[in-house]
Amino acid sequence: MSTINTYSYQKIFKLESGKKLRGLEIAYQTFGKLNAKKDNVVWACHALTANSDVLDWWKGLFGNNDLFNPKDHFIVCANIIGSNYGSTNPLSINPVNGLPFYLSFPEFTVRDLAKIHGLLANHLAIDRIKVLIGGSLGGQQALEWAINDPSKIENLIVVATNAVHSPWGIAFNESQRLAISTDRTFYAQKATGGLKGLKVARSIALLSYRTYDAYASTQLETVNDKTTNFRAASYQSYQGEKLCKRFNAYSYWYLTKAMDSHNVGRGRKSVSDALAAIKANTLVIGVENDVLFPIAEQQFLSNNIKDATFHQIISAYGHDGFLIETDMLTKIIGNFLKASVNKKIIKFQKTG
Repeated sequence: MSTINTYSYQKIFKLESGKKLRGLEIAYQTFGKLNAKKDNVVWACHALTANSDVLDWWKGLFGNNDLFNPKDHFIVCANIIGSNYGSTNPLSINPVNGLPFYLSFPEFTVRDLAKIHGLLANHLAIDRIKVLIGGSLGGQQALEWAINDPSKIENLIVVATNAVHSPWGIAFNESQRLAISTDRTFYAQKATGGLKGLKVARSIALLSYRTYDAYASTQLETVNDKTTNFRAASYQSYQGEKLCKRFNAYSYWYLTKAMDSHNVGRGRKSVSDALAAIKANTLVIGVENDVLFPIAEQQFLSNNIKDATFHQIISAYGHDGFLIETDMLTKIIGNFLKASVNKKIIKFQKTG
């Protein structure tokens, strides 16, 4: 078991936009122990509505008996800012006026999230990360960090992610924010504001996370005489309500905007040049029928990161396959890391 820790950053944090955050707090969890050589760090970056308990939301890949386990690794997962699982977010108290931020919270980018991971790593006295891994929004963070601080990351693993968030992905996110904004309570300055809109937003999001085949296999009716109360309709409603019980509309609003901001080429020579700056031994994994992050986006990453290894998996679950198909991921990642060790041995023999 691991408890949630909080790192309170004592300085003013300047966001990419130029706006500033005072009293920044980063919630995080660690599992296992840092070894004497400090070379067993596995850092996981979470996706949109996850939290710092990676052993819970990435079961099968992270766990006591899984590939990334606390016996062999020192596992770190930080809750990103904007999220409502302990880090500074729109429901936090603004130290300037003593009131919750709500919609006065400053917008932030994926690059800001990566920078904050770096702050926490420094706080934990972690100079080298053995494996940096993330999927979806987590993969975007991992890419930015590997570009910003290339010498710190030994192995980079990104799953179902991209170098630039696509117009398609932005359109999905904007549709969700439009749903939230139609809920008048979103502007009522209360923690439960916008929940009806959030329910609709989650329903929209699910259509980008899953596939036609996934719904056909799990929500198909077994009788032919129905005209209403369909399983698929109930499922959408249930999943929306489920998110509303654990999340808030303001965090969702800001996190989708952060995802939209993702572009590794911003302020750099080009997207390709930014990816070329990555020095880590890199594995890129895509889900063949991912609607939200199409496989071409992972192929682009692989083609532009030097000596990157590319694998694709097939999953009826589409984008959500990065969380569900852990048996396939374990095999692919396990083989990649073994090959990485062999490369290091060969390199040492040649130079030593």
